[in-house]
Amino acid sequence: MADLQKVKVLQRIEDAGVVAVVRGKSVEEAVKISEAAIKGGIAGIELTFTVPHADQAIAQLVEKYGDDKALIGAGTVLDPISARLAIMAGAQYIISPSFNGEVAKLCNLYQVPYLPGCFTITEMQRALEAGCDIIKLFPGSVAGPGAVKAVKAPLPQVNLMPTGGVNLDNLEAWFDAGVIAVGAGSNLVGPGEKGDFDQVTENAKAYLAKIKEIKSKK
Repeated sequence: MADLQKVKVLQRIEDAGVVAVVRGKSVEEAVKISEAAIKGGIAGIELTFTVPHADQAIAQLVEKYGDDKALIGAGTVLDPISARLAIMAGAQYIISPSFNGEVAKLCNLYQVPYLPGCFTITEMQRALEAGCDIIKLFPGSVAGPGAVKAVKAPLPQVNLMPTGGVNLDNLEAWFDAGVIAVGAGSNLVGPGEKGDFDQVTENAKAYLAKIKEIKSKK
C-alpha cells in the first residue's frame, strides 16, 4: 500500500504542473510564503533546507494542509540525515540540487519519491538506476528547454522537472519540450521574502492559469 502512496504523490506532482521552491530567513517566513502560494492554488511546495529549522516548517505545513490541500516536500536535501529529518517531519517527497546515492536508498526504504538535481546524461542514468522516477533538471537556466529534447533522445523514458530560470515567459517552451512539471523559485515566490505575500498569491494564480492554458492545447 505504501508503494501505491508513492505513485500517488508522483502523479500529483505531474498534475500540479508547478512546484514552488520556498526559501526564507526563518520558519515563520517560509511558512507564510508557502501559505501564500497555496492560497493562489499551488499544489506542490518544496521547502528548502536552507531555511533554519526547515523540518519544523515542514511539520507545520503538513499538519495544516494534510494530504489533500497541498503536497509538502523538502528541498536542498544534501545528505541522508537531512532526508530522514524531513521524512520524519512529514515531507511527502525529497528534492536535491544533486544526486546522492545514500539519499536515494533512504527514500526507497521509506517509499518517498526522491527528485535529484542532475545536469548530465551520466548523472541522470545513475539516478534512474537508483529508482528515481522524476529528475530535477538543474540548473534549468543553464540547460534551457533545448536540453530537454536532447536528453530525451537517448533517454525517452526520463521524466524531467526543470528548476532555476523558469518563469511565465518560458513556461510554454519547457512544456513543449516535454517536461512533466517545473520548479519555480524567485520568479514565483520571491516577493514573499520582502513581505509581499499577496503578490506571491497573484503570481501563483498566474502560473496556474498559464499551465492550464498550455495543457488545454495538448
